[in-house]
Amino acid sequence: MEHLNLLRTTSFRLALSYLVVFTASALMLLGAVWLTTASFVEQQIKETITAEITGLSEQYRERGLPGLTSVINDRAAASLERNTIYLLDAPEQGHLAGNLYGWPESEADADGWLRFPVERVRDPAQRDDRITDALARTFSLPGDHRLLVGRSLHDAMRLRRAVTDSIIWGMALTVLLGVGGGIFTSRQLLYRVEGISRAIRGIMGGDMSRRMPLGRGGDEFDQLAASLNAMLDEIERLMAGIRDVTDNIAHDLRTPLNRLRSRIDMALLAEHDPAEYRRVLEQTVAEADSLLATFNALLTIAQAEAGSGLGRFEPLDAGLLAADIVELYAPLAEEKGLTLTLNATDGVTVDGDRHLLSQALANLLDNAVKYTPEGGRVTVTVDATGVEVADTGPGIPPEARDRVLERFVRLDATRTTPGNGLGLSLVAAVARLHRARLSLADGGPGLVVRLAFGG
Repeated sequence: MEHLNLLRTTSFRLALSYLVVFTASALMLLGAVWLTTASFVEQQIKETITAEITGLSEQYRERGLPGLTSVINDRAAASLERNTIYLLDAPEQGHLAGNLYGWPESEADADGWLRFPVERVRDPAQRDDRITDALARTFSLPGDHRLLVGRSLHDAMRLRRAVTDSIIWGMALTVLLGVGGGIFTSRQLLYRVEGISRAIRGIMGGDMSRRMPLGRGGDEFDQLAASLNAMLDEIERLMAGIRDVTDNIAHDLRTPLNRLRSRIDMALLAEHDPAEYRRVLEQTVAEADSLLATFNALLTIAQAEAGSGLGRFEPLDAGLLAADIVELYAPLAEEKGLTLTLNATDGVTVDGDRHLLSQALANLLDNAVKYTPEGGRVTVTVDATGVEVADTGPGIPPEARDRVLERFVRLDATRTTPGNGLGLSLVAAVARLHRARLSLADGGPGLVVRLAFGG
């Protein structure tokens, strides 16, 4: 089964595909080498024959036919293996000189070259073939004499066979190494993939602490494993956050629901006048509004984190948006004795969702006004880099600034102050949706919250 799985892996198929392409390329290259070698050897033979003919022509001019006959016989006697072939004959006299005793029956080509088989005179101990091909050139002499000069192609054919055998063995070795390399590579990749698969199966079985194995090479599998581990860390963090949110929802909603139920029960058990009933109903409506506000805040955070506001993005004047929110909270700040100031640069435009950005800015101003003591200051600044809300309240300790951005996290452990702990969490979700950087800093005294857009 493992062997079948190995043969079906993508890496093995890619290795085979690469092997086919490489083998075809190598065959074309080696074929070109073979053709070039064969052509070069034949050209060398032709040049040797041409040089031989030139030398014999000079002998004929200097010594005539008897001298040419003597030279041919001497050279033919020296060429025992018929590597060089000579034939001088006349129609009436027949063979006059040389180591070839009959004129070939083959026809010469357009360039005058003649190919024909010839029997080699060889040592019986040799295993070479007796019959081989020869390449020759012919021309006529005065007196109807004919001269043939050629060379055996035996050595050239041996070279061709050697090159052919080398190509065959080279291709066989290439295929063998390619298949072996494909199997080895596939086994290595299959081992890495199987490690990731085992970790995934463990996680699917409920062990959320399992992580993908990392190698030492830092290759693409290690990068993939690192990305998966980071994703699993984020999933584990989100699941822990969900558990915390569930606990906080149970705590934050159970108390007002119990108060709501108790108030209604008390109103039903006793006789009250219409005014008392009205007061109970008003308190009930207030509790219900508080619960609805909590659920609406959770829904808004979920929509922001899901990116559902991306389709409603439009260019917005940040100064005018901030002015509307400041105007909304100005009476509350005045009632508390706070100085609320807006410093806005004209022409600052951001792309975003009007409703979500207004809600985020309103949450920041609501916190600033709520926690700033009487006589303090709240300043809203809008410039080219973003929006900033600064107050002179108690601020947030540095070690708690990341934690307060989570849902239902409140620094007031007793939860006696109004609020549901979702304000800054919503601001953080809106910032992520708008690709803005949310930062909390010390205002000395107070807190400075900044939404930096474009980063």
